[in-house]
Amino acid sequence: MSTTLLLAILPAIAAVAFVLGRMRANAVSGGRSSALHSRPNYYGAYVALAALLPPLILIALWLTISPFIVNSSVRDSFPDAVKAQSPSQQSLAFGMVATIARGLPLLSEDEVRSVKQDPSTLQSVFAAKGVAVAAEAQPYMLDSAATLNAKSQSSRMALAALSIALSLAGAFVALRTVAPRLRARNKVERVVLWSLIGASSIAILTTIGIAASMLTEAILFFRMVPASEFFFGTVWDPRFAGAGASSSGQFGLIPLLAGTLYIGFVAMLVAVPVGLFAAIYMAEYASPRMRSLAKPLLEVLAGIPTIVYGFFALVTVGPFLRDISASLNGLATGNYASFIQAQSVLTAGIVMGIMLIPYVSSLSDDIITAVPRALRDGSLGLGATRSETIKRVILPAALPGIVGALLMTASRAIGETMIVVLAAGVAARMQINPFEPMTTVTVKIVNQLTGDLEFTSPQTLVAFALGITLFCITLALNVYALYIVRKYREQYE
Repeated sequence: MSTTLLLAILPAIAAVAFVLGRMRANAVSGGRSSALHSRPNYYGAYVALAALLPPLILIALWLTISPFIVNSSVRDSFPDAVKAQSPSQQSLAFGMVATIARGLPLLSEDEVRSVKQDPSTLQSVFAAKGVAVAAEAQPYMLDSAATLNAKSQSSRMALAALSIALSLAGAFVALRTVAPRLRARNKVERVVLWSLIGASSIAILTTIGIAASMLTEAILFFRMVPASEFFFGTVWDPRFAGAGASSSGQFGLIPLLAGTLYIGFVAMLVAVPVGLFAAIYMAEYASPRMRSLAKPLLEVLAGIPTIVYGFFALVTVGPFLRDISASLNGLATGNYASFIQAQSVLTAGIVMGIMLIPYVSSLSDDIITAVPRALRDGSLGLGATRSETIKRVILPAALPGIVGALLMTASRAIGETMIVVLAAGVAARMQINPFEPMTTVTVKIVNQLTGDLEFTSPQTLVAFALGITLFCITLALNVYALYIVRKYREQYE
């Protein structure tokens, strides 16, 4: 039985248990709801939860532990020659076995028999079924694949039987405990409370998991490369291990961090004025009809994938800036060589700024409209014009919230990758000319993790050091922005 079918059966059992729980509560109370501690629906929910929660916990534990047990037993069945190989070679062999196991159910008995007689035909037979096998199969792999399928099927059947039995047992025991003085409401609300706590903890646990996964690999990197060379190095040249005797490379963070901050700064120069002025117009000047049209149209920009912005920069903005610079240079000097490259800090900053405009405008608009109406009316009543009211009353009142919104937008700009790859290039260097290409931390993270590399060399592990650095920067920006926004809300709510 598949897990999907099992997860459909258990709610059906819980629904029946809910009905039986209500009926049982009405029966023990003689039809008088006043004789019950809780409403009949709570008794039904109590029985339904008793039928649903224990098997769900069993399924979660089983699906976590069972694959390790099954895979370990299959590995133990490998020939001694395979067991003597390195762990990476054993993992590759087991990956082949798992691929063959997924394809075996698609083969007929005659095809399985022919493959066992001649394993060299396995690739062609599986290819006809739409299953890709990377290498030629060994004879033992077919038997191990059959064993893997059999053990997995047995595990699923055992899980289904135990889960259904546990669900029925839970419903039966809960029905037996239904009594007029049973505090069903308290028990149900306690389960709901713990469910809410678990849901609210997911974000915290996810953040901790992300930080821990990056930190463990980053520690391995800093054991190979001193932290001082990484954080204060000015040269980025991570050579591969086969490059020669002096192949450790140089992993200076400064050029990447400079490119990240430089491109983000240019993007904010584009996004902040346009977004802030758009927010002021929509909040203070636009009619309700214009606002209802302009705000959704502006926020459409936020829904465009970043790769599309990258194409826009590569095909349109970059060549446009290059051609304009060539024309200006030709008019001034007679030499039509362009001084702005198609891939440059300016190109990436402009396109990224366009992408960030809806973030700035939407957040700033919400903050400006949250300023109490009494402040506007008081300023206008004293004789100030609308523009003076905006400059001297509304913007100072909304300033903490706007600053928080800009910091959150800056953290979004720092984490951008695709626009930088296509619009600014991958050159890691330190320079202040915005017409030349630079790169960012996120681009180099992608570069270092691209390809068939093992997580044992500093060339690969440096991606985690870059990731944990970027994580700390963006986390600090977000925390500070939330602090400012919260302080603002405390003032005006």
